[in-house]
Amino acid sequence: MIFILPIAAVLLGFLIALIFKPTFNNTVKLLLSFSGAFLLSITIFEFLPELYASGSKEIGLYIMGGLLLQILLEFLSRGAEHGHLHLDSKTKNIPWLLFISLAVHSIFEGFPLSQNEDLVYGIIIHKIPIAIIISSFLIVSNISKIQILIFLILFALMTPIGSYLGALDFWTESLKNNINAIVVGVLLHVSTTILFESSKNHQFNATKFGTILLGIGLAYIL
Repeated sequence: MIFILPIAAVLLGFLIALIFKPTFNNTVKLLLSFSGAFLLSITIFEFLPELYASGSKEIGLYIMGGLLLQILLEFLSRGAEHGHLHLDSKTKNIPWLLFISLAVHSIFEGFPLSQNEDLVYGIIIHKIPIAIIISSFLIVSNISKIQILIFLILFALMTPIGSYLGALDFWTESLKNNINAIVVGVLLHVSTTILFESSKNHQFNATKFGTILLGIGLAYIL
C-alpha cells in the first residue's frame, strides 16, 4: 500500500493534467490549500507528538535542520514542492535541478511512511496537486513526451524508495527518530508555505478558508 499509493497519486495527477489541461486556476489552488492543511494537521496531530514522546532533547534541532534543508531544496526547484513552478516553455531538456530537489524531498517524505499510516494519506493528498502542476508545465514545454514520461516515472518512484529505506532493519531507534524529525521540518515548511501563499495579496477568501478547515477536520478525524 505505501509503495503503490504514491505512484498512483503521481499517475492520477498526470492524467488530470493531460485530460483537463488545467492551468494554475482556482480549482488547483483549492486542492493545494486542502492538501497543505491536511498535511500540516497530520504532522501536528500524529507525527510530531510521536517524535517528542521518544524523549530525545535533539528532536527540535533536527526539525529545524529539516526546515533549512527544504529551504535549500527550493533554491533548486523554485518552490515546486508547494505549487510554484517556473519553467522556460522553450526548454527541450529534462530540468534536472528540479528533479534532484523533488527526488530528495520525496525520499525524505517517504522514509516514515512504513511507521505512520496516517501520514501516508497526507503525502498522497499533497502529491496529487503537485503532480498536476508539474505535469501541466512539462506538457506545455518543448520537452519530448518520452523525457516527460521518464521524469514522472522517476519522480513517482522516489517516495516508495524512501519508504523502502525507512523499513530496513539496520536503523537504530535514535537514528530513525532523528531522520523522522528532519522529515517533520520538511513537511512543516512545505505545508505552512502552501497555507501562507494560498490567499492572493493576503486577502481573506471564505472558500479557501472553508477548504483549509475541511482539511484540518478530516485530518483530525483520521
